[in-house]
Amino acid sequence: MGFARTWAVALVGLDGAMVEVEADIGQTLPAFSIVGLPDAALNEARERLRAAARNSGMPLSPRKLTVNLTPATLPKRGSLFDLAIVLSALQAAGDVPATGRTVFLAELGLDGALRPVRGILPAVMAAVRAGHERIVVCEANAAEAALVPGAQVAGFGCLAEVLAAAGADPAALRRPAPQPPSPHVPAPAGTETDSPGRASPDLAEVAGQEDGRLALEIAAAGGHHLLMVGPPGSGKTMLAERLPGLLPDLEDDAAMEVTAVHSLGGTAVRRTALIRRPPFEAPHHTVSSTALFGGGAGIPRPGAASRAHRGVLFLDEAPEFDRGVIDALRQPLESGRVTIDRSAASAVYPARFQLVLAANPCPCGQSGGRGADCTCTPRARRSYFGKLSGPLLDRVDLQIAVPKVSYAELAGGAGRGEPTAAVAARVARARGAQAERLRGLGLRTNAELGTGLLRGPLRPPRPVTAPLERAMDRGSLTARGHQRVLRVAWTLADLDGRDLPAVDDVDTALYFRSLVPV
Repeated sequence: MGFARTWAVALVGLDGAMVEVEADIGQTLPAFSIVGLPDAALNEARERLRAAARNSGMPLSPRKLTVNLTPATLPKRGSLFDLAIVLSALQAAGDVPATGRTVFLAELGLDGALRPVRGILPAVMAAVRAGHERIVVCEANAAEAALVPGAQVAGFGCLAEVLAAAGADPAALRRPAPQPPSPHVPAPAGTETDSPGRASPDLAEVAGQEDGRLALEIAAAGGHHLLMVGPPGSGKTMLAERLPGLLPDLEDDAAMEVTAVHSLGGTAVRRTALIRRPPFEAPHHTVSSTALFGGGAGIPRPGAASRAHRGVLFLDEAPEFDRGVIDALRQPLESGRVTIDRSAASAVYPARFQLVLAANPCPCGQSGGRGADCTCTPRARRSYFGKLSGPLLDRVDLQIAVPKVSYAELAGGAGRGEPTAAVAARVARARGAQAERLRGLGLRTNAELGTGLLRGPLRPPRPVTAPLERAMDRGSLTARGHQRVLRVAWTLADLDGRDLPAVDDVDTALYFRSLVPV
């Protein structure tokens, strides 16, 4: 009897730590124990692993088998350790040669079939960073694992295939019976397996709303946050749903980040390519803090805010959200990440999204609108919109009113406005100008410009900022608002192809912070 070691990965957030899976076979009565802070799912794996090995033709040793997951102080959760545990146990028994620094990441069925696991992309990224290039996964995870540069990925369908490739006696191995074909039709290439969310509709379908369309273009070009206030049916949701279509495709590093988040916390689909389109998340107003920011038992999972990373987080009917939940957005809006602390572990997820808020002006929705009169009392109006706190709104760069659409606009509006493709081309040129200007600073968009840059090398001339000085002297603009107006002014200059903002850009940026009657 002996000792053997294989390798796996434990994920804490998007960070992965290498785990040595040690197996020792003793001379005492039969037993199978797993130590090293396994969770309930991992502790329950013992009988499943014995059955998988037995049905693959190579049963585990009947002696006392002890499996240690090192480092023992790091919590381990989930079923991605299954394959590494079985390989280490069979190597300790002398049934399989040592596999060196190969990493095994797969769940096992009772019949020995390998099953896919979530989080395969960040797990493989962690393994490659640690110098483990050879990775063995379920064949359903192989294409996603191969997206990581430098990874030498081998995908298998069952434990017997893995054992045969590792040098076990092929004559003793048994493969599981083939499964009947799935009744589900596979998704076409390039649809849900490659991009979360849905395809963006065309901006030409929006009737009227000239201010709204311009604000949407500015938001897309600079990565700015947006608030739209207007009566029901004015087109707020239509505008928000068309924002992702204006955004350019994600670059390689951003696409890797987004795909890693969705690999861990998104839908369990077979991914064959990186997610290139910015994601769009629109949680319902009954969403909990855990669902929006992440959490759960043990090591927390990412929430909607992280799944919207490098994309759009749309909160429709924003005043209906719980005040504490929506106010908690203030920190990720500044830092671009969500930190979730639990007793078992602390996880950090990226959350650099564009926030789009849509709201009615009052509970009945008719305040300030044309036609029906508002039936709400002044107190009800103040209470309703007061759920959006001042500190949160101060972080929203563009705040616009979206009025009701007239019949003339509705009857002749479809097809008269610019299509998404034309606006997206201008957005792409503006993003290119920002990339050139911010090269070497680790920034992507004007929305990320900090105080040091806006007061230093990117500070406009004094005559250009004169309207800001007057607004601050009147008390209508905070220091944070001053910074955000300058960010929008830079975006307006980029859209016009100019090297510096002009006075008109600052005036327009101020205009888009004063349209909401709150």
